[in-house]
Amino acid sequence: MKSWSGSILNDSTKSLANKPHPIRGYAYIAAATFMWGIAATLGRAAFTGRLLPSGKALQPIDPLILSQSRTTISFLVLLPILWGRRGSANLRLPAVDFGRIVLLGVLGVAASNYFYYLSIQRTNVATAIILQYTAPVVVLLYMVARGFQRPTLPRITAVGLAGVGSALAIGIAGPRGFRLDALGVGAAILAAISFAFYNVAGHQILARYDRWIVLLYTTFSAGVFWLIVNPPWKLAAAHYSGLQWEFLLVFAFVSVLAPFSFYFAGLQHLEPTRAIVASCLEPVFSIVLAALLLGESLRSIQALGIVIVLVAIVIVQLPERAGGEVTVVEPIE
Repeated sequence: MKSWSGSILNDSTKSLANKPHPIRGYAYIAAATFMWGIAATLGRAAFTGRLLPSGKALQPIDPLILSQSRTTISFLVLLPILWGRRGSANLRLPAVDFGRIVLLGVLGVAASNYFYYLSIQRTNVATAIILQYTAPVVVLLYMVARGFQRPTLPRITAVGLAGVGSALAIGIAGPRGFRLDALGVGAAILAAISFAFYNVAGHQILARYDRWIVLLYTTFSAGVFWLIVNPPWKLAAAHYSGLQWEFLLVFAFVSVLAPFSFYFAGLQHLEPTRAIVASCLEPVFSIVLAALLLGESLRSIQALGIVIVLVAIVIVQLPERAGGEVTVVEPIE
């Protein structure tokens, strides 16, 4: 029996050969990370109860419910749209592929979000983000170990710079820098592994299904995961106002529907290492938007981190010399 990662990645290689649009891929990833940067800014406002642009005060929303509602609402919005446009027959998947996308939603999207949230609780935002953005290293190690890529100097340099730049941009050298806590650090590392998983697995499954189908079932499975972690009666007990639910609806669009549709589109054009290095634009956008919209300070060391991330993205997209890529051969059955 063919291995999933080997056969699908081979299909993915063929798919990318038919769609050689790396610039389009980077544009999609940049759009996704920009939306996530906006979501991070909105999330900070929701956590602290800051004023909305309309001038109305928003009561603080629990981060757990913010994470849960965005995937559930996204699924409930996306399902009727795709059902109406395509019909139920075109939304069905073979049981095996359904299981794979469910794993992508639970072990990738939901798990990375859950462990990231847990890490923030136990440490701080800087520690959680810095450790989560070691994910490019995890992806590169996986791709090299499986023989899908060679550890070329430009690729290793780009991954290393992306991690260093993200750490500086978030503020590892500042007063709110790295904070050690065994459970928090462990959760952040698991978040990085989950983030790496959905880059690799997402790239693979997107070689066979369009991004809207993948997004539909990943939000479904992530929503089910969150219902188990935080049952509906706990959500009802929060007694959120109409204004808060309006905010959650907007937040679902900004943090899941729009960015994941862009990110999955980017994964159709870029191999996982390039995509995940480009995803390091997320903390860059978060820092810049927080400075512009929330009045948070932008220190010189953070500006240096932003420049380093941009350099990493430039390096990782440079053409590889002959021998930099490995042709994936399907295993003999």
